Amino acid sequence: MIPRGTIRVPGDKSISHRALMLGALAEGTGQIRGILQSADVHSTAHVLRTLGVQVEPLGEVTHVTGRGLRGLLAPSTSLQCGNSGTTTRLMSGIVAGHSFSARFEGDESLSRRPMQRIAKPLTQMGATFTFDHGDGLPMTIHGRDLLPIHWDSPTASAQIKSAILLAGLVAQVPVSVTEPERSRDHTERMLASLGAEVMVDGTTVSLPVVHRLSPMNVTVPGDPSSAAFFAALAALAPDAELRLTNVSLNPTRIGFFNVLQRMGARVQYEDQDQCAGEPIGTIIPSGGTIRGVQIGGEEIPTLVDELPMLACLATRAEGETVIHGAAELRVKESDRIATVVQNLRTLGATAEELPDGMRITGNDAPLRGRVTTHGDHRIAMAFAILGALPGNQIEIDDPACVEVSYPNFWSDLARVTT
Repeated sequence: MIPRGTIRVPGDKSISHRALMLGALAEGTGQIRGILQSADVHSTAHVLRTLGVQVEPLGEVTHVTGRGLRGLLAPSTSLQCGNSGTTTRLMSGIVAGHSFSARFEGDESLSRRPMQRIAKPLTQMGATFTFDHGDGLPMTIHGRDLLPIHWDSPTASAQIKSAILLAGLVAQVPVSVTEPERSRDHTERMLASLGAEVMVDGTTVSLPVVHRLSPMNVTVPGDPSSAAFFAALAALAPDAELRLTNVSLNPTRIGFFNVLQRMGARVQYEDQDQCAGEPIGTIIPSGGTIRGVQIGGEEIPTLVDELPMLACLATRAEGETVIHGAAELRVKESDRIATVVQNLRTLGATAEELPDGMRITGNDAPLRGRVTTHGDHRIAMAFAILGALPGNQIEIDDPACVEVSYPNFWSDLARVTT
């Protein structure tokens, strides 16, 4: 099997969410081209419609008519967030700065994910949160005029940072966030492209008072997290001929490709350009002798969503791969540390669970068995790449869960491997 072809991976999920939200807060009608038409992004569109925003059905070109910074309407029903943590946490910041209450609900998986991490700073700003039980959904936010804040975040989290920035934006108060390491910066880049004055000093981001946002006019680049699956496939095939076009090359998102090179694969970047403050380009990955590596520290926020794929890749590497400093994986769509390690062992790989990561020892023995995804789209796609390799026989228990981020994943995989 030699993967060949050109893939235009779907629009970046993080940018798609933010384009809808900031378009809703702008003044006037804007357009979003190439938005990701996935379940999570549909959740954001649905929540915004519930709050009175005119959002066209998602398509190749999607128009959003903004209501201004504080123009959202009190919802008459709960805000249904589906499986989307980004929808929940970023919209929490927006709702907190409006003078109404809103109840957030989600599916079983989302309801288990922690929300106190955004409730704490937003409560300090003046909003009130009530939880039906524990730390997850359902939760109700009672918004109000908010206070300025500087927040020292205990973890590098773009969702925490963005919730605070968006709360300050709609409340029209200055806010700043300091992180231990720099997290993905799509919110800052998009705000700046719409006319906001965003200041970045190391790992501190500050947003002064913003009076209005210009209408959204953006083309969403391809998602590097989606491109990572096919780059991993190419890395394991020395004669691969894959081109991944129009992908976001945001420095806070390409940690996976840096590690891929460190493991011995080749990664070239061509056709580099800029779009709405985001660097974009074509990624050309190809194989080599893949070696085990250490993955941790400040690079974790730049590849946290790609760690399941790196763990699967490590099973085919020479030597040992150790991932550490990634405790955040335990509160994703599934406990991705436990889920990845359990599935690797089921297939016959050598893997060990660590408190904040995992240890994998590579070999070339065939991998066979059934993968339990727990409905986690990234688990399904990572193990599907392993299953595409000659000699492996891997069954995915819930293939449809990829709809969350990459609806055409299975057809793209079939096209480049047959």
